[in-house]
Amino acid sequence: MKAIHTDNAPAAIGPYSQAIEANGFIFASGQIPIDPKTGNLVEKDIRKQTIQAITNAGNILKAAGADLSKVVKTTVYLADMNDFTAMNEIYAQYFSEPYPARSAVAVKDLPKGALVEVEVLAAK
Repeated sequence: MKAIHTDNAPAAIGPYSQAIEANGFIFASGQIPIDPKTGNLVEKDIRKQTIQAITNAGNILKAAGADLSKVVKTTVYLADMNDFTAMNEIYAQYFSEPYPARSAVAVKDLPKGALVEVEVLAAK
């Protein structure tokens, strides 16, 4: 196993790695929409937060020598399922066919009051 770290994504805020590379796969921790330059959540807008969360995930993959085109599975956590359509519109701009397998679920709360969290699993 190899830990992946980049300053172009938020630092872990607990006892976990940004990602772990193992057996030809990159398992990235869920990314909330924190701007890594400021350490703050981006504006409380689902579209802007989705962009930042996916950008953070992409930057982690880049640090591991991959990119979003290598993603095989995503999990999207939403604080409000009413944001699904807007999130999906942004999500579609980052992934193309064959689209990764995906789960999208509503959760009670996300860290730091985020509206969305995106987790990716990619092949190396």
